[in-house]
Amino acid sequence: MTRVRPSLRLVIGGAVSLAVIAAAASLPALAGTAAAATTPQTVILDGAKLAAVKAQLTSSPTSGETKALAALKKSADAALTAGPWSVMDKKSTVSKDKHDYYSLATYYWPNPNTANHCPYIHKDGRWGPTVATTGDLTAWANTWQAISNLTLAWYYTGNSAYAGRAELFLRTWFLNPATKMNPNMNFGQVVPCTTTGRKEGVLEMSQALTQVLDGLAILNTGAPGWAAADQSGMNAWLTAYLKWSTTSSIGVGESKATNNHGTWKDLQDAAIEYYLGQTSAAKTLVSNARSGRIAKQIDSTGKQPMEISRTRPWHYVNYNLQGLIRIAELGKKLNINLWAYTASSGATLAKAVDYLIPYATGTKSWMSSDLDVFNPSYFRDKAHAAATEGGDTKANAAVSKVPSPASGDLWYVEPVAWEILSDPPVQK
Repeated sequence: MTRVRPSLRLVIGGAVSLAVIAAAASLPALAGTAAAATTPQTVILDGAKLAAVKAQLTSSPTSGETKALAALKKSADAALTAGPWSVMDKKSTVSKDKHDYYSLATYYWPNPNTANHCPYIHKDGRWGPTVATTGDLTAWANTWQAISNLTLAWYYTGNSAYAGRAELFLRTWFLNPATKMNPNMNFGQVVPCTTTGRKEGVLEMSQALTQVLDGLAILNTGAPGWAAADQSGMNAWLTAYLKWSTTSSIGVGESKATNNHGTWKDLQDAAIEYYLGQTSAAKTLVSNARSGRIAKQIDSTGKQPMEISRTRPWHYVNYNLQGLIRIAELGKKLNINLWAYTASSGATLAKAVDYLIPYATGTKSWMSSDLDVFNPSYFRDKAHAAATEGGDTKANAAVSKVPSPASGDLWYVEPVAWEILSDPPVQK
């Protein structure tokens, strides 16, 4: 499955125009539409920046903004005739309840030396042959990406069809009794020939759920058809899922992971807590990211030892960095500045970004042992974020030198770190 994440921001001299942001709260709807006029109370995305972009789009958009909006609308238009998807679509599961999410362990392969191919063999970095076509992984990826694209497209254009389709996807995946997912990840990343889920499976939810939270916040600016009962149902689902995530053995085990898994788990739990108004708990997790994540995952040079040692190091250093940057975005709303933190070793979030600049800009060659085809464009959104949010002058100078993704530099409508990935990956 291919993930295409349009994103977009308004940049004037390297920063969002304060004048545009100030005017955004009272900006009019797009002509002939019912676009929301209020600032979204988003979790990871900066609602004021979204409103600023919207104001710019109604007055004098740049060519970059126009192209980015067109790309976003293209993805949203495709979602109008796709899906909806549900956990009930899968053909098989190891759970007794089909409403439980189910997926296969990503890097496991059939054993060629046994008749039944059991036990499966671990091949780090190599997607198993049936991972993308078994269980709920692809349906879930399609769902959350569509929700994100559709809600943003509605916010910017006022086209009620976008909002209505996003609402359908939310109700189908989370709310409809006949099709909804149970609020747990007990059967994620199951190794074939076994029947139990693994803590690693939580990542399939933690990497994506913040997109849904921001989509909900956007709908709550006045989307037609999104009722109080819908929002109440989502709050109930999120509350139940958060309880599972923070108390189950699988959820607690994932929180203890020291690598990218732990980063994304912290982001997920803190984001849900913030969304549900549990600010104190969210602050604790985000604060702990300083000594618990940045200090332990990044060395004095900016290298990420745990991620760079993997068989797909370019993917993993960008992926973990993306999670950390998204935690930093949440930190802004909690008055916690992760960009300003320096570990006793000298490690900082900006150093982790700067470490990758020579490779992304072509000054240095990346590791030849990487299983994936090297794609420097994965880094561009991290450079944007470091320059804009972290005040990183090296990143600011590097942005224009990093190739844009094939779909274009879409940072201009979704001002947040989100790399473009291909799942399964494009490999040598």
